[in-house]
Amino acid sequence: MANDLILKVKQEGGEPVEIIDWRINDAVKIIRGKKGTKVTLTVRKPDGSVKNITITRDVVVLEETYAKSLILHDQDNVKTGYIYLPTFYADFQNPRGRFSWKDVKVEVEKLKATGIKGIILDLRNNGGGSLDDVVKMGGLFIDQGPIVQVKEKGRQAQVLEDRYPGAEWDGALVIMINEFSASASEIMAAAMQDYGRAVIVGSSSSHGKGTVQRFLNLNQTLRNKNLPDLGSVKLTIQKFYRINGDATQLKGVNSDVVLPDNYMYIKTGENENDHAMAWDQISSSKYETSPLDAHNKAIKKSQARVKKNETFNLIQENALRWELQREINTFPLSLEAYKAQEVKEKKEGEKYEALNKIIINGFVVRNIPSDLALINGEESRVKRNEEWIKGIAKDPYVYEALQIIEDLN
Repeated sequence: MANDLILKVKQEGGEPVEIIDWRINDAVKIIRGKKGTKVTLTVRKPDGSVKNITITRDVVVLEETYAKSLILHDQDNVKTGYIYLPTFYADFQNPRGRFSWKDVKVEVEKLKATGIKGIILDLRNNGGGSLDDVVKMGGLFIDQGPIVQVKEKGRQAQVLEDRYPGAEWDGALVIMINEFSASASEIMAAAMQDYGRAVIVGSSSSHGKGTVQRFLNLNQTLRNKNLPDLGSVKLTIQKFYRINGDATQLKGVNSDVVLPDNYMYIKTGENENDHAMAWDQISSSKYETSPLDAHNKAIKKSQARVKKNETFNLIQENALRWELQREINTFPLSLEAYKAQEVKEKKEGEKYEALNKIIINGFVVRNIPSDLALINGEESRVKRNEEWIKGIAKDPYVYEALQIIEDLN
């Protein structure tokens, strides 16, 4: 998970090797290994707890980094499409390669063919990526118009827009974010929020990374080619702005419906960095918003549900416990007192073990029929797909997004 720290690596039948302060390439060498063998990672979680996680090695499949989709519904039988997008990827070296906006378009088309009533776009933990792809992807959900503004110091803002009339999907739309959704994810969520096209669901706000960087090779400035490599310097050259004129820097995108999560009290955003660039505003672009009556009703219903939901209340309690544990910086020197403290903390944590055994009755998660031939063609693909479906079926965040889709219809 994000913010986990790997402390040790243990080979099957061997002794743990401490890898703190190792170079990443050296650490990867001992974490990787022969398919089918096991490796145990000792990991420190953000709340300070230390866990051993045993992993059976397998081939790393790039398919897992691409957009993919499922069909969801519950007893109300409002069939909804779910699209998972890990990054805004693009193959700049190959025009025929994989591009995230094209893949999402394909998923939308497949979902539409099944008769869905809404789409959930999951951008949780999506750190961003290709600016061109997010602009084109935004165009899948609006008729046409601006998606984002990009501005350099001392210059007029450049408006990047979808110039093609018609939307691939103009029905109910929910976008899921969290505190690790950054950059292009924030552009997408902000644009759909400004147009009134989507209900944004998740953490109180996204990461707040609204700047553009570029690496400059310092050796290019030298006339004497016999000097040693001077490396590169990373410069911030531009800032992103929403189409309403607000920067996404620092503030990120605020969710319409805030869902408690384990990191809600832990400071993780861009505003926690030293010397982060300030938030500011520029002039708004010209764009037309959709009527928000249906959205506002759905948002109020969702907020009421979340307030009463036992799982979300338990998650919020656990998040507060994590933060309080992180703040502890004194420990007893007496061995007996230290053991007693560990027993007390373990007992307190037992209450929250139910969060690992969530069962959502009536929640149906299944593949698009047209995907089954490809999935069933490989044993490892079948296993990964089963694990993915099992995880979504226990995800209270996705289930609440489904309820919002139902309220929008």
